[in-house]
This record gives sequence, C-alpha cells and structure tokens, in this order.
Amino acid sequence: MTDTGGAPGGQGDDTPTPSQGVPQIPAPGTGDPKPGEGHSASPATPPRGWQPPDAPASPGPATPPGWERPAAGQQPPYGGPQPQWGAPQYQQVPPHQQQRPWSPHGLGKPGVIALRPLNIGDILDGAITAIRRHPLLILGIGAVLAVVTAAITFLVQKFVLDDLQSLATTAELGPGATEEELRNAVFGTLGDVLLALLPTTLLATLLTAVANGLLAAVMGRAALGREVTFGVAWREVQPRLLPLLAVGLVYSLATTIGALLCFVPGIAAYVFWALASPALVLERGTFRQAFSRSAALVKGAFWRVFGILLLAGLIEWLISSIVQLPFSLGSGLFSGIFDPSRAAVVPGTGDLLLQSVGQIISGTIATPFVALVTVIVYLDQRMRREGMDIELARAAGVQPPQAW
Repeated sequence: MTDTGGAPGGQGDDTPTPSQGVPQIPAPGTGDPKPGEGHSASPATPPRGWQPPDAPASPGPATPPGWERPAAGQQPPYGGPQPQWGAPQYQQVPPHQQQRPWSPHGLGKPGVIALRPLNIGDILDGAITAIRRHPLLILGIGAVLAVVTAAITFLVQKFVLDDLQSLATTAELGPGATEEELRNAVFGTLGDVLLALLPTTLLATLLTAVANGLLAAVMGRAALGREVTFGVAWREVQPRLLPLLAVGLVYSLATTIGALLCFVPGIAAYVFWALASPALVLERGTFRQAFSRSAALVKGAFWRVFGILLLAGLIEWLISSIVQLPFSLGSGLFSGIFDPSRAAVVPGTGDLLLQSVGQIISGTIATPFVALVTVIVYLDQRMRREGMDIELARAAGVQPPQAW
C-alpha cells in the first residue's frame, strides 16, 4: 500500500509531522496496525467506532454513558457536537386525524362566542356580550315583552282589586262569621283570580314563545358576527310562527303540570325540551322535530344542561329581585313585615303602577338573558355532538388552521 503522507523512502513514522497531514488511522474493525504496516489516512477515512447511519446503534466509546439519542434538531445534553443520525422516518397521519393547534377561541371567534365547546363562563359571557353588541334590538324585544306582560298583570290586578278588598274584609269578620260565609268569600275571590290569571298566563306564554324565537334568530346571526335587525329576525321567525307558539305552549303546560303532579317529571320536561324553540327556529324543522332534536341534544348531558339553566334562572331571579325591590318598598308591599300588627293592605292603583314599572325594568334585562343562554346551550351541544363549530367557521368565512 502506498503511504501518501509518510516520510521519503516509504517508511512509516509514528510521529506525524506537518508535512504528513493526518495521522495514520487503522480501518474500523481491523484492530491496531501491526508494526511496520503502513496505512493510508485521508479525510474520507471514518474514525474508530463509526457506524453507518442506517446501521443499528451499538454501545461503544462513540456514545457517552447514560446519553440517549436526541431528537432531530435538539442539542445533546452535554453540549457537545450533535452526531449525524439518519433522517427520521415519520408515519403518515391522515389529515382528519392530525392534531389541530390549540387556540382559546377554537376555530375562531367571529361573533359573540368562540367556535369550540364552551364552559359555563363562556356561555354566560356570550349572552352578556350579545346584549352589549345589540342592546337596542335585544333589550327592545325584552322591553316589549315586559311592557305587555306588566300591562296584562296590572289589568288583572285591577280587575280583582274589589275581590281582594272583599277578602281583606272577610279576614276581619271575626269569630261571628259562619264557616259558610268564610268559605264562600275565600273561594269566590280565588275563583275570580284564577279565571283572570288563566288567559293572562296563556297570553304571556305565547308572547314569551315569540320573544324566544326572535332572540334565537338574533343569537344565530350574532354567533357568526353578522349584523342583525328586527326585520331580519322577524323574517326568520315568521314562517314558523304557529309551530313556535305551539312549542312554547306545550313546553309551558308540560313543565307546569309535571311540577304540580310530581316534581321529577316537571324537571325532566323542563330540561329535555328546553332547546326546542332554538332547534325549531335555527334548524327550520317542524313541531315534532323540535322536541325530538332537543331531547337528542340533551341526552347524555342532562345534569350539565340542568345546571346551566338553573344558574341562569337564579341570575334572572336575582336581577329581578334587586331591580323590583325599591319599587315594591315604595308601593308598601312589604309594610306588613315591618309592622306585623298592621292589617292586610290592598294595593291601590298607584301602588300597582309602581310595581309594574319595576316589573318592566327587570323583565327588560332578565328575560332576554335567559333566552340567550338557552340558545347558546343549544349551539354548544351541537358543537360538542355534531361538530357544528366547523360549519359555523365555514359560514362565518373563518380561515381554517394550516394543520387541517
């Protein structure tokens, strides 16, 4: 073998000189060179312990003890030079199974809610955000419903005012009144009140159903970040007005009768059919489809939906109580609490008007809030069950992430 870097005469020299280039290194696996043998050394000669990239790793001096192969692009823990391993082999993953980049807004937030499964805070915040972005429209719908309801309540109370006065007088009859007189007076008054309340409750239920349908249409567009007006919402609701009234009436009767007969059926009807109105308006289905869709979306998430609706109802009651408290105090409604010896006082016309003002203000704020929460729960259940967040993102024109 010819020694390209040795001394003249072809004899190898154990001590390299600058003119000899690199030292003589034996080929891998051949052991130490025998004395007197010359080996060529060139930059292409691999060092001792080197293995080709496609060969399995073997322990040896080339790998420090306790050191593992780092991932591609990662520096070794001891800070030394990174060895050149072979190109990593990646397994092809189908696009629909690729992990999406995490985002607090899911696929985006074009409107008042993020396009992802929502928690309780997101649902309540979405309802408040919708009121803040569309105050005139949403609070206007609530104000119309509150004014009509308060007017009906005022007329009913005014109509039975004489009966209430008779009932107060009956309470003062004393021990001289016969049992029949007391019974006739009490049942006569209660009968008149019940006859007045039935049509009032029916009318209020129908108005509430219309308001819920309008608010469902408003939230359906607000979730996409689109502008919405009363005319747009009414055009969405008008073709389904009769089924919407029927859904509201049946839902109210089912929950009321179920609660009176047995508390559990009333709660079941209240939760399983709570999403019927949003399903009817946003899916443009029929009367039967609305109830079946609501039950299907609630199934498996009963306690979660019940908890959210219960929390929204408690917030509505709290808002109504705080707003109506000064008006009730001004009308003397709680005068008997501060003076137990005082006889029962029948409220006058001015007192009823003052209570109606408090009812209008509280209903304007609280009623739309509960309706909007219900619609957001419907959207959330569809995003969880049916992947509606993807459909909403496409409808809103949101560009999907690159990992899709």
